[in-house]
Amino acid sequence: MHILVVEDDPTVRNFVAKGLKEAGHLVELTDNGKDGLFMAVSEKFDLIILDRMLPGGIDGVRLLETIRAQNNTTPVLLLSALADVDDRVQGLKAGGDDYVTKPFAFSELLARVEALGRRGRTEAAPQTKLEVADLEIDLLSRTVRRAGQKIDLQPREFRLLEYLTRHAGQVVTRTMLLEGVWDYHFDPQTNVIDVHVSRLRQKVDKPFGTPLIHTIRNAGYMLRAE
Repeated sequence: MHILVVEDDPTVRNFVAKGLKEAGHLVELTDNGKDGLFMAVSEKFDLIILDRMLPGGIDGVRLLETIRAQNNTTPVLLLSALADVDDRVQGLKAGGDDYVTKPFAFSELLARVEALGRRGRTEAAPQTKLEVADLEIDLLSRTVRRAGQKIDLQPREFRLLEYLTRHAGQVVTRTMLLEGVWDYHFDPQTNVIDVHVSRLRQKVDKPFGTPLIHTIRNAGYMLRAE
């Protein structure tokens, strides 16, 4: 990956650069926010490692907010000696993708760098199909098939099935469904979820014999192949 490291501490900067180069990455360095901002907006990087506390009037959070305001989606990993929850939250809210506190082990930093790199490549090629067992969802045409047979779903049913499929193998709680499918950030105390899950089962499970949508008692639902 082509990585920009913006870090004013020469010991940390050289330590990180040496390790990244040994891991096969192309690394560019700067020690202040002004040059870091110029490089971030004028060159194409796969990842930016950004110190939160920088000299020169532009700190890491301000730099990050500026590039995000320009629709620059390059993954950014923040480095900081500030370890409080509020500090981490501020960095992430500014647009950071990960946050590592100093001191840190390089092995952890490298693992996070590579994880962000994989995520960036995935985002560059958006997922257009979801599959679990013989269930196929085409996100572009908004169509659903099971065992090759087309299933007609209402828009909300499609959103519900898409959400369950994206979380296949995981327990999906009532709160997750209310927020992710209905955009409710409170519980309206209705049986809307139960009704839609029941309808979905009638269309997705019942005609095919083998259920994919499972109720997890006292927890929620899970979509999985038996």
